[in-house]
Amino acid sequence: MLEEPQDLRAPTHAPTLAPLPAPGTAPHPDLVWIPGGTFLMGSEAHYPEEAPVHPVGVSGFWMDRFTVTNMQFQRFVEATKYLTVAERPLNPEDYPGAKPGALVPGSLVFRKAPHPVSLANWQRWWDYVPGASWRHPEGPQSNLKGRGKHPVVHVAYEDVEAYAAWAGKQVPTEAEWECAARGGLEGAEFCWGSELRPAGRPMANIWEGEFPWQNLKEDGYEGTAPVGSYPPNGYGLHDMAGNVWEWTQDFYAERHAGPATKACCIPQNPRNAAREASRDPAQPHIHIPRRVLKGGSHLCAFNYCRRYRPAARSPQQVDSGACHIGFRLVLRPEAH
Repeated sequence: MLEEPQDLRAPTHAPTLAPLPAPGTAPHPDLVWIPGGTFLMGSEAHYPEEAPVHPVGVSGFWMDRFTVTNMQFQRFVEATKYLTVAERPLNPEDYPGAKPGALVPGSLVFRKAPHPVSLANWQRWWDYVPGASWRHPEGPQSNLKGRGKHPVVHVAYEDVEAYAAWAGKQVPTEAEWECAARGGLEGAEFCWGSELRPAGRPMANIWEGEFPWQNLKEDGYEGTAPVGSYPPNGYGLHDMAGNVWEWTQDFYAERHAGPATKACCIPQNPRNAAREASRDPAQPHIHIPRRVLKGGSHLCAFNYCRRYRPAARSPQQVDSGACHIGFRLVLRPEAH
């Protein structure tokens, strides 16, 4: 049993902006109301997959104040006897050409390089580690001692959906997630404004130094941080940038759809359901769809992956987690 974490209901810092009032009382104190409306989604100043900037409308919803923690996920597993994807044997049909000895339960684990290396080959800092899972984040010899309040990691999309069904919530769409991450700030680069470190203050758990070998830990952490370790955004949400990438329900597309030419045609509550088109064109023999991850992680660095921003997005095969991927959920009023 993990050590009981401190109360996760109260933010450790006051929000920078007061959120608009929710329609009635929140179903749970850990949920924050995200007001509906139209916002500008995407960015044309960073990576091509974030473009074009386009207006999107979303209806109001509640969202988890924090990412789901190890303690919360453990309660789910104990209640349901659930076994995550990383803990199950792999199906050889899903991985044509793979050696049978490699098809063992496990997950991707980051390995810090001992010296500067070429950034062209991600395999220099990622290893598939047999036995790595949410219970053993770095591999079989690791455990969750002292990490009850850290975000759960090594969860595949199927795991997220299973937890959501148990909790009576839903996986956010990409548009819902980005709207919430912006915290009411239109066009700001970061969840909290235009400066990465206002007045020199760390606002998120990211890689500070030269990735993947030098982490200066100026934000206080080498790996994941306990949820709520940094100030919330304007809606009262913590860790919408850095710490861990977060799953959304949208299938991945290489770019956003173009902006509507008329106000009447602005997308409302969009969901990308194009499963087949989400497959990785660089791996045509792998028939596993990809969904959108948002928010960046503690491995995002200025010299390699500047994705600790609301507009940032990344594809992830639905069957695969990693040591820097977690999730949070939403509750839509129509589902309550």
